[in-house]
Amino acid sequence: MSQHQQAQDVVEEYLSRRTALVATDRAFRRDNERLASLTVKERAAEAVVRKIRAAEAISVWDGEHDDIHNTFPGMEFLTAKNVIDKTQLFKIISKMPKGALLHAHLDATVDKKYLWGLALQYPQLHVRAATVITAANRSTTLPEFRPLPLTSSTHDGSFTAAGYVGDTWLPLHQARDAFDPALGGPDGFDKWVLDSMIINPAEAYGTHNTITKIWQKFLSTFKATTGLFYFRPIFKAYVHQFLLESIDDGISYMEPRINFIHKYMYGADGEQNVPHRQWLQDFDDVVKDIKADLKSEGRENEFVGAKIIYTTVRVISADELEWYTEDCITLKQEFPHLIAGFDIVGDENVAKPLEDYIVPLLAFKRRVEDLGLELPLILHAGETLTDGGMADNNLYDALLMGTRRIGHGFSIVKHPKLMEICREQNIALEVCPISNEILRLTSSMPMHPLPIMLNQGIPVALSSDDPSVFGAMGLSYDFFQVIVASEVSGLITLATMARDSLEFSTLDADEKERAIALWERRWYEFVDEVASLA
Repeated sequence: MSQHQQAQDVVEEYLSRRTALVATDRAFRRDNERLASLTVKERAAEAVVRKIRAAEAISVWDGEHDDIHNTFPGMEFLTAKNVIDKTQLFKIISKMPKGALLHAHLDATVDKKYLWGLALQYPQLHVRAATVITAANRSTTLPEFRPLPLTSSTHDGSFTAAGYVGDTWLPLHQARDAFDPALGGPDGFDKWVLDSMIINPAEAYGTHNTITKIWQKFLSTFKATTGLFYFRPIFKAYVHQFLLESIDDGISYMEPRINFIHKYMYGADGEQNVPHRQWLQDFDDVVKDIKADLKSEGRENEFVGAKIIYTTVRVISADELEWYTEDCITLKQEFPHLIAGFDIVGDENVAKPLEDYIVPLLAFKRRVEDLGLELPLILHAGETLTDGGMADNNLYDALLMGTRRIGHGFSIVKHPKLMEICREQNIALEVCPISNEILRLTSSMPMHPLPIMLNQGIPVALSSDDPSVFGAMGLSYDFFQVIVASEVSGLITLATMARDSLEFSTLDADEKERAIALWERRWYEFVDEVASLA
């Protein structure tokens, strides 16, 4: 045997061992099974996407774009969004059937311009500010909205007039019309309002570039919209738009979280008199209306349905939580098809830890079991950079309390045993890539721990969290940021996570089987379209 042949044999033997080692390393991944049995069209579609991704890594991302410097795939979303919109890969991902949206806070899911357009239709709505609005304080002074009875005595005036008394309610249209022309007049008023409802790039990557600062800005966007969202005429239209926007983005089932901290919503009469059961009735009515409309259009297979994860906020006491758990049970009994689970939300780094709620949450579980209800805990945990801190330790409590899924679970990659438990007990992570980046848990998608989660075989459902605050409605942007940031993950990886989102939903067995079958049908239609680009 020649020396050349010997060398070649050594290399081949080495490469064989290398291939085996890579396969062993990736053995836990949930996309392995699908990758092992690809159809001809799936293999072609996977190749098309990888080819486009590789080409655009050079043609799109390896260069400068107007005022955007140092671009790269998976970079800061708010800076790159306009570039993403123009890519061929994003156009492909936008058409992909995405399964279920399992982690989204309903009051931050619909385009803010749409919400503002709704608000301008109602004379009941009033607005106030803490002080006179000037060019210097406009960006740091929040509008606050509230419907008031039309018979209420209200004040004339302008936020930009020297005589305005802080926190005085003004009729919305009057305040808008009287906004100082030097600050843009009505258009300037609209900009002030809309800017208060979103996070912009300068804030995310400049003035608020720490977790503490960005969470302050993030929470302020909810303060600015609360009085609009919890106004029944807007609520019903908002739910309708959320469902339609989701369906148009290829999402066939949703489990949004609704915050029930307010015990009553404002009615059309301007009074705070709409109880929780009416919120659910309205949500149910909208779901039924959309199903009927889609059926009449021959599109009934695009929408399986929607349920609600009942949430309250981590600022309440353990004693106060008992009222909300009991309220959730009561609503579940009346609307068994609507309530998917129970959660407590808020900034884990500063709000109360799950440990503070051990007694009421375990009592809730026992009562649910005694009543024979299917009403799981679906808890936020590990949305943090800490290692062993209060928020990080929420992961231990969430698992010990039997959570069905984990909201975020960002810090779980620091805990090998917890990852093993999730893998072996089929506890899915609701991973929100863009949210994690903008809220400063990671500076870009290549630094996100998602590949660790996937390589550990943990089920993952990609989610959007608060898309309207980030300008990323639907799921396409999150799917895009994931696929451009990993050489391992491809179209089949996205498909696996999309299917898992349905598998780990709270749909009952028959509903789940139908939902997955419908998704598979749409998936193969999508694959045919992508493969044709080869």
